[in-house]
Amino acid sequence: MGGRDPHEEHRVATPLELLFDLVFVVAYGLAADELAHYLAEGHIKAALIGFGIAAFAITWAWINFSWFASAFDVDDWVYRLTTMVQMIGVVILALGLPALFKSIDEGEYVDNVVIVAGYVVMRVGLLFHWLRAARASPECRDACMTYVRWISVAQIGWIALAIAHTSILVTLIAIGFLTVVEGLGPFIAERRRGGTPWHSHHIAERYGLLIIIALGEGIIGTIASVSAIVGPEGPGWSVSAAVVVLAGIGLTFGLWWAYFVVPWPEFLHARRERSFGWGYGNVAIIAAVVAMGGGLHVAAYYIEHHSELDAAATILTVAIPVAVAITGVYGLYTYLTSEIEAFHWLLIAGSAVVLVLSYGLASAGLALHWSLLILAATPWVTVVGFEVRGHEHTTRTLQRIQ
Repeated sequence: MGGRDPHEEHRVATPLELLFDLVFVVAYGLAADELAHYLAEGHIKAALIGFGIAAFAITWAWINFSWFASAFDVDDWVYRLTTMVQMIGVVILALGLPALFKSIDEGEYVDNVVIVAGYVVMRVGLLFHWLRAARASPECRDACMTYVRWISVAQIGWIALAIAHTSILVTLIAIGFLTVVEGLGPFIAERRRGGTPWHSHHIAERYGLLIIIALGEGIIGTIASVSAIVGPEGPGWSVSAAVVVLAGIGLTFGLWWAYFVVPWPEFLHARRERSFGWGYGNVAIIAAVVAMGGGLHVAAYYIEHHSELDAAATILTVAIPVAVAITGVYGLYTYLTSEIEAFHWLLIAGSAVVLVLSYGLASAGLALHWSLLILAATPWVTVVGFEVRGHEHTTRTLQRIQ
């Protein structure tokens, strides 16, 4: 369990890491389904708070192991089995999501017992990893034991929170506090205790793979929307069905392109000291991409006449996540490069115009499928801008910060 070379060439995700990510497909899928269900019923508060907690819990559970595996990866049978224990924890966490949403909707207390149980199972496996690394890597022992101490303290807090059955407000405050506690471990370990040899290109690839998993919810949401039209109870294939397909796939492809048009590995390699802001900043983008898939599923409920939302509100369930994702990409670019480019502001303004136009036309009575098609152009403003002129700016910026 020795530390890996942070400059190792051709470092890529392992099959075990890919299997680890696969489990998160289920968790994100359940979160998106619950979000869509409660939004369509008009229970906005339960939908937003429940999804916020769920998306954060799932992604937060993914982050620490992925950074660990970027620095230490022996891939023996003990490592594989311990990692599989963490996968079981993800499954348990996912099974607790319906109870979480239901309890928030009822408003008495937040039922997070199963979610915390799954999270603790994950962290027990991760603590074993850190202890192995501390024993096998003397040069990283201080950093590894710092992770062990702070993660252990945080687990006591999470368990206490689950047992206490607290109100929504108290739960949110406690989540914020415990997140700070658990986040202090990596900060102190990496900045004050020598750090770990994580690999910039490898970790950027890992985040990229999680983004792709999140984008899968866009495909699922598109299929759900189209199935409402062409299914046994729908009117069958028509222009509207084709437009929904084009809109959903266009949004998914566009967001993929807009995220990966930025050379994150090279930026992160040049600015390793900004890894915390970049790593945690991606949480909002990932959650937004998953929420977009949930929004497309809300569109399916609307088409089936099973939604309490009108066309304009339905557009917002997709438009807001898209806006967060696009803004997040520009925000992380600016954070890593310490540069706010006028060209980027132009692209952001163009994206905003498209978003507002899609909502305005839906409010004015334009059919949902046409409004979705206009909305689908939002990420392509960034794509076209970068492909026409953005690469020149990016190349100059990368030369400046290296």
